[in-house]
Amino acid sequence: MLSTAVSSIGQEDSYFSSFSSRTSSSRSPYGLPVTDNCASEALRNSDAHLSERTLDGLDRIKYATSYPEGSVIFVEGQVPRGVYILCQGRVKMMTTNRDGKTFIMKIAQPGEILGLHAAVTGAPYELTVETLQPAQLAFISRADFIRFIKENGDACLHVAQQLSNDCQSAYEVIRSIGLSHSVSEKLARLLLQWCCDGRVSDGAIRLKLALTHEEVAQLIGTTRETVTRTLGELRKKHVLELNGSTLIIRNRAALEQMVEA
Repeated sequence: MLSTAVSSIGQEDSYFSSFSSRTSSSRSPYGLPVTDNCASEALRNSDAHLSERTLDGLDRIKYATSYPEGSVIFVEGQVPRGVYILCQGRVKMMTTNRDGKTFIMKIAQPGEILGLHAAVTGAPYELTVETLQPAQLAFISRADFIRFIKENGDACLHVAQQLSNDCQSAYEVIRSIGLSHSVSEKLARLLLQWCCDGRVSDGAIRLKLALTHEEVAQLIGTTRETVTRTLGELRKKHVLELNGSTLIIRNRAALEQMVEA
């Protein structure tokens, strides 16, 4: 899901940014660094507080695979075979109705465990997971994973924490979609969430993202055309701009006013 520089918000199928990967002398067919202990490394670099013993045990039961952009990892309604730890890259977690309309619930980051709720409960996967860019994931079978969290208390606690975080994230999505009065307000809420990961420079917030207008629309439950039009209006009001692959928020206060209105 890499792209060339974005020259205009009106270019509907342009990407907001490209992702960067660590340099390595050994790379997979998809340009990713080959990391043998990818599961433990991803969790170690996240907010997980797992012992080295637990991390070593995790690496012994995982099977790491690299995937190209656009790969479907598992499908909504599928019987859970196990969990996937996202080691490198990003994936979108989405649901689709009978009419083919897609809603993206979340963009997962490295260190997150995918399919966790289904693996713990035995219920079918509740979302479809697809790679947004080349990615490396570590698969752990459901039987091995359940045994692993039973034997490692810190891993069990981490699982509980992620399930809680996933629930809180779902609440936020419902609150944003349900309480917003307009598409512009929904988009403003999304941009404000992204600001938390941005870099402040010269009074502006700079973000590097990798989403098409279509995917932004799927995040807030609207159409690509509406997102393009709304972004264009915000650009005309000097609230934001695109500079190459960087989205620049010039007036965060204006976005906050849109949410509070």
